[in-house]
Amino acid sequence: MRAYDLIVVGGGLVGGAIAWGAARLGAAVALLDEGDVAFRAARGNFGLVWVQSKGAGNPAYAHWSRRSAELWPGLAAGLGGSVGLRQNGGFMFCLSEEELAARGEMVARMHNESGGIGTRMLDRAEVRAMVPAVGERVVGAAYCPADGHANPLLLLRELQAGLVGLGGDYWPGRTVDGISYDGGFSVSCGAERFVGKKIVIAAGLGSRRLAGLVGLSMPVSPLKGQILVTERVRPFLDYATHITRQTEEGGVMMGDSLEDVGFDVSSTHKVMSGIAARNLAVFPLLRDVNVVRTWAALRVMSPDGAPIYEESATCPGAYSATCHSGVTLAGVHALELAPGILRGVLPAGVAAFGSGRFAEGVRDVQAF
Repeated sequence: MRAYDLIVVGGGLVGGAIAWGAARLGAAVALLDEGDVAFRAARGNFGLVWVQSKGAGNPAYAHWSRRSAELWPGLAAGLGGSVGLRQNGGFMFCLSEEELAARGEMVARMHNESGGIGTRMLDRAEVRAMVPAVGERVVGAAYCPADGHANPLLLLRELQAGLVGLGGDYWPGRTVDGISYDGGFSVSCGAERFVGKKIVIAAGLGSRRLAGLVGLSMPVSPLKGQILVTERVRPFLDYATHITRQTEEGGVMMGDSLEDVGFDVSSTHKVMSGIAARNLAVFPLLRDVNVVRTWAALRVMSPDGAPIYEESATCPGAYSATCHSGVTLAGVHALELAPGILRGVLPAGVAAFGSGRFAEGVRDVQAF
């Protein structure tokens, strides 16, 4: 049994980023990962580094997301291996004047609430000049130069491998069944025991159960999203969009669905047809492209859609960390949240993400 400075429970994108960020500062870190038997959000993630509409009505979330986008190039460089980062801007396409007006109002509102990051509304001619492949139904778009995308599976691999390369311990196939506190933390996984000075609960949808063991509250719930993936095609999309992204390999991912259906991860024809229809309206060239895969996965959602971070009042040294934006927020998780946890002082502004903000029954999710 080895004693650690930090035990991170949850080996997905959130836990992986925190563990890697702590290890790069010299901390002895254990990352406990239940593995793919869990409802791992990373394996179904769309891969967006998306800030143009994150935090509408929540300036703290807007600033946190923007800070992460600023830190992302440094994170990608620090990991060493390629994570497929392309951060040259993102589009939110509009198919009617009503959609365009509504989007413009949101952009203006966020500018007034949180300041500007260069997001601007484009008319059809401006959109066509930047993305020639858009169809006739596209009347305009919101464009943000800070948006981008990355490969979430490569990111997950590099965070885990990077942790090990820094001297940390990655423990796959470990399901936490108990946590005790006596000034430090003892975590049991069956017959195994891990001891640490501090602990982070970053176990996605499993966090709800584990948080109470260390005096935390993480009222997360699942929200399903479905994705279609096509065969490889010639490059036509250099930017991120909220419904379409073309990978480095040439395949096209299509998504943008929200379903409150519990832990159901089945793909459904009705939702897939809706996703395909909107994508075809934006990019008619996809009409003759073959779909090769479909899947559904579960977002990890708080009642208001924003992250949850806080230190336990009854078990000091225990921290919660959860969000539905594991790719977008990887920069701040690795390079600001992890150092703050090691210092025992969370970054400025993070106090806004404590669980005390939730009233019973509140649910006002804004995924985009």
